[in-house]
Amino acid sequence: MLKLVVGLGNPGVEHQGTRHNLGFEFVDELASLAGVSFKSEKKFLSEVAKLANPHPVWLLKPMTFMNLSGDAVAGFIRYYQLQPSEVLVVYDELDLPAGEVRLKVDGGAGGHNGIKDIMQKWGVRDFIRLRIGIGHPGKGQNVSGYVLSKPSAEDRLKMDESLTRALKLWPQMAAQEIPSVMNQLHRRSQD
Repeated sequence: MLKLVVGLGNPGVEHQGTRHNLGFEFVDELASLAGVSFKSEKKFLSEVAKLANPHPVWLLKPMTFMNLSGDAVAGFIRYYQLQPSEVLVVYDELDLPAGEVRLKVDGGAGGHNGIKDIMQKWGVRDFIRLRIGIGHPGKGQNVSGYVLSKPSAEDRLKMDESLTRALKLWPQMAAQEIPSVMNQLHRRSQD
């Protein structure tokens, strides 16, 4: 069973609605649907909430900024002695078009600095990842400026739709029905 869902993003109102904050948006919506609120936990450098159904699951939003996400995530995981199979990290993915969403276990960071920092500070690669597509600005374009900006109205609609599809599969994710979730998300991406 999953015990922790980490949503990656950057704190501050200036980052709300940007491509890089889709992980925050996912856990915010999970909390909202469950009627729970995030509270600041300074010892974890994060905002934390806890779901009760279908079983207890922590929600974590690191307040360290994206590139230092590992400080918050590794500290929380070590404190609660969680296993990689009990952790889901949700984040934006440049290598997927806006509107696509993929679930995977293991792999590299794929150039994502938040994931890279988590892997370095936790020392683990084989955790579950939900990657929400934001598209790529194009070869030679400023990636940093792209991920920190707000998407076009068309891309925003596609991202919202992918978040909705992923949230509908939350009970199956929580129960770790990974192959089933992958099949549903990935099949839809290819329609």
